[in-house]
Amino acid sequence: MRPIEAGDQKAVIDLFNYYVENTFAAYPEQTVPYEFFDFFLAIAKDYPSVAVEDADGRLLGFGMLRPHSPIPAFAHTAEITYFIDPALTGKGLGSRMLGHLAQDGAKKGITCILAGISSRNAGSIRFHEKNGFTECGRFRNVGRKGGVAFDVVWMQKEI
Repeated sequence: MRPIEAGDQKAVIDLFNYYVENTFAAYPEQTVPYEFFDFFLAIAKDYPSVAVEDADGRLLGFGMLRPHSPIPAFAHTAEITYFIDPALTGKGLGSRMLGHLAQDGAKKGITCILAGISSRNAGSIRFHEKNGFTECGRFRNVGRKGGVAFDVVWMQKEI
């Protein structure tokens, strides 16, 4: 596990686009260009990120913390985002990535991690519950993808 680097651009965006095209885990309606990687880097600036690769250098997953709010009162709270090769979900990689990000976040003063999850992503909700997150709110019918409405379920974990 290491921080996300500029050389991860293609692999990160290819993985993210898989989730754009096939799931409700990524919210865009259409795939994003490789330049979208710069957006990821910008929102996670000065926050922990993680890239996991196999022995051959193939990206298996990536994740990052980002500010919940620019207001200093919320400086101890971060939002989390991560995506894992779909063939590897359920094998412990997500829990390891979460642990890595939480540990690095705690070193930077983060005490609360938030996750905003599509209500149509039951696997992610179960994952977060299993890893100590609790549901703390739900915005009903605020998202729409492919003509299908969804809630955003907010979960939090204190670290």
